[in-house]
Amino acid sequence: MNGPRKYLRIALGIIVIAGLIVVPMNFNRYGLFILSQWAVMTIAAMGLNLTLGYAGQVSLAQGAFVGIGAYAAAIMTTQGAPLIAALVVAVVLCFVVGWLLGYPALRVQHHYLAFVTLAFSTLTFLAFRNEDWLTRGIYGISNIPRPVIFGFPTNRPLPFYYLCLGSLGIVSVALWWLIRSPWGRAFLALRENPVRALSLGIDTRRYTLMAFAIGSALGGVAGTLYAPLTQYIDPVPFNLSLSLDLLMMVIVGGAGFFFGPFLGAMIAVLLPEWLRFTEGYYLMLYASAVIGLLIFSPTGILGILDRLLSERRTRAASALRAVAKSGLEAAP
Repeated sequence: MNGPRKYLRIALGIIVIAGLIVVPMNFNRYGLFILSQWAVMTIAAMGLNLTLGYAGQVSLAQGAFVGIGAYAAAIMTTQGAPLIAALVVAVVLCFVVGWLLGYPALRVQHHYLAFVTLAFSTLTFLAFRNEDWLTRGIYGISNIPRPVIFGFPTNRPLPFYYLCLGSLGIVSVALWWLIRSPWGRAFLALRENPVRALSLGIDTRRYTLMAFAIGSALGGVAGTLYAPLTQYIDPVPFNLSLSLDLLMMVIVGGAGFFFGPFLGAMIAVLLPEWLRFTEGYYLMLYASAVIGLLIFSPTGILGILDRLLSERRTRAASALRAVAKSGLEAAP
């Protein structure tokens, strides 16, 4: 059974990837912008999913790291630096800041840690708004250029969408490898029971810091793409609401599931657009749909699927036991 299911998953993955490549060729400028935004927000949500879903550390600072990456890209590229250099600076800066921010997680947990990261998010937003000499404050940074990749310009919407999609693919492969590595298993052990993980010889201190640092670095990657996507940034998009939106993406999609951020970002970015035909009611319908989902399944959309598959496996195992038991009873 595992063989056919494996090939079915591979075929489904190929179909989805082909669809993401081919179907947007017929989209207009706004449709490509929305899809690019979905890819960027998925990268940021994947970073938060690593911190929250796999390592079990609550963070309300992911939006701040997206802002750090966006401002790093905007400042450097408007001064003539290539985007790849801005990406390196953003990743290193967010990794270091995330590592330092992880230290409170060594002493406080759960909602106390959420308050610490909330304070950092507020501090970062105030720095974006008030440090005019660096960020231009409320006036923002405009005319952010889009990069040239291997001689191909991405100033048009479709090539830049492919850049965002390719970046999402690279991040997905890297994170897939990380989760299935010994580091990923250590993150899961840290989430399930830190005391037991420590008793098994896992350096919980180091892995807690690594979870924050890597998740924050992915926020920086998303921010580096966000700046040339919008080609104008100011402090407003990077306030607390972005961190809450990313948290919602992870929870709605399914925290701790690899594809949870993909679905969560799809709902957060695309569902409001699909509901715009309701005019003034679309936000109410969107909020009601999210609340209903979380009431029905606190583990998110993939949690529903996982529960259904678990029940199916349980029924199949029960049926096999029943058959085996009847065979033993019928034997002479």
